[in-house]
Amino acid sequence: MSQFKDIIGHEKIINHFQTAIHTGQVSHAYILEGETGSGKKMLARAFAAALECETGEGESCGTCHSCMMAESGNHPDIIWVTHEKPNTISVDDIRSQINGDIGIKPYSGAYKVYIVDEADKMNEQAQNALLKTIEEPPAYAVILLLAGQTGSFLPTILSRCITLTLKPVEEEKIKDYILAHTGISKEEAEFCAGYSMGNLGKAMALATCEQMTEMKKECVHLLAYIQEMEIYEVICFIKEISKYKEEILEFLDMMMIWYHDVLILKTTGNADRIVFKENYNILMKMAIHMSYEGLQNILYAFDKVKIRLRANVNFDVALELLLLTIKENIVW
Repeated sequence: MSQFKDIIGHEKIINHFQTAIHTGQVSHAYILEGETGSGKKMLARAFAAALECETGEGESCGTCHSCMMAESGNHPDIIWVTHEKPNTISVDDIRSQINGDIGIKPYSGAYKVYIVDEADKMNEQAQNALLKTIEEPPAYAVILLLAGQTGSFLPTILSRCITLTLKPVEEEKIKDYILAHTGISKEEAEFCAGYSMGNLGKAMALATCEQMTEMKKECVHLLAYIQEMEIYEVICFIKEISKYKEEILEFLDMMMIWYHDVLILKTTGNADRIVFKENYNILMKMAIHMSYEGLQNILYAFDKVKIRLRANVNFDVALELLLLTIKENIVW
């Protein structure tokens, strides 16, 4: 259901939206900024549904005709802007789906809501086209730009939008949500919540991944014993990792959190803040023997391997460089 009450966390943003509806001070343009899985789409859907709800009480009732259309994805006044090119939202996309349509009054509701997912992919021409609409929008128009980050937006776009940044959700709330919506154990839910770093979508993706337990087991085996492996064994292990090619970012994040745990123990000694709690003894041993420089080199290597994979560098080569960097920086 597209309702604010079903959203975990983001209380300040929800309160902002509901207050705007109650007071009649809804802005013509918003930017929802947050990483993938943080809840931007859920907030956009709930806000759009609340705006169109026939009760006008700041929350979609879920039962009126407008709410049922919003829930089914068939509301004529809630428009999701699409784009054919995977990495670019072009000027033609904006002109055809927003500029060329916004002059038509709402079919049934008080507002016409345009939701632009991955809005940070708009090129400069597309942003300039959108700017003309944002500067003088019809009173009924609301434009929601969903973005991973705002650095690619023109200053003129930023100055005319209200930017709402999604914050990490509390770990305990994520754990409770996972336990209520999946069949995994409390220990697994705690791991997923810690792994997510406050990102509910990321936590649920791991919690519902059929390979989660096996992935975690192989990750721990690799990182606990990599310093004892011969070079050829490390390279051979890439064949094992390759079966997680579709989930490689999750696997890499899991590896990165392992060394983040080592850094936490080295810096604070606080076991309550680590994610791999059941591996405390191994992590503590690493924390004692590894240098800050070595940990920094390893954590930096994860950023580099993600860049290489996004650039379509050979999978095996990218992983080989990562694992060799890890091995080189573990000194007992």
